[in-house]
Amino acid sequence: MLHRDGARLVLDKPAGLPVHRGPRGGPSLEDWLPALRFGKRRDPQPAHRLDADTAGCLVLGRTRPALARLGAQFAAGRVEKVYWAVVRGAPPAAEGEIAAPLRKVSTAAGGWRMVADAAGGQPARTAWRVLGRGAGGLAWLELRPRTGRTHQLRAHCAELGCPILGDARYGGGDHPGGLHLLARAVGLPGEGEDWPPLRVEAEPPPAMRPALAACGWAPPPAAGLTAPCRSAT
Repeated sequence: MLHRDGARLVLDKPAGLPVHRGPRGGPSLEDWLPALRFGKRRDPQPAHRLDADTAGCLVLGRTRPALARLGAQFAAGRVEKVYWAVVRGAPPAAEGEIAAPLRKVSTAAGGWRMVADAAGGQPARTAWRVLGRGAGGLAWLELRPRTGRTHQLRAHCAELGCPILGDARYGGGDHPGGLHLLARAVGLPGEGEDWPPLRVEAEPPPAMRPALAACGWAPPPAAGLTAPCRSAT
């Protein structure tokens, strides 16, 4: 856990754990929600989406009013969302923005995926910045989604010509470390004395660290990058 107060939880979700139960069953975050009540009458609930294969910051509301408040902040685009990705390929510049509407397509052979479609897709924008480059055509990107479409970052990196390492669905190939995408930080705006501003960071998971290090990332000191979890009922 990265943060806990009376209204909000921020978890460091591991890659490979779905937030919700799927039709095929299997473990999901829902199995652990009762253990995250910490004295509340109801289970906390996720305030936004995070892909099963993406690690990092996941915000939950601890009460119904808190969940509604968080939902309104996310819907209004007031929440800062920062991702790190290791991609295959050379980005065309030091930074930029991808504005590529996305549409879901599905085939019997390949399943479903999101594709860029200027005419029929939903608006989607992602700001990106190169944080480092490594041998073998790897690059370390900071990604800031301005919209929240399904698989937006994965599809946009592919559209940029730099699919995320380990993202076989979008051209990043198979990798033993899986999808190299981290929900690095989340910043929640303040709304009065009972709702102070909050910014939380998640450290890169072990599976991402070798590729990040190859692009210039240095491991944090032993004390870690994140502030100690603050707890309140």
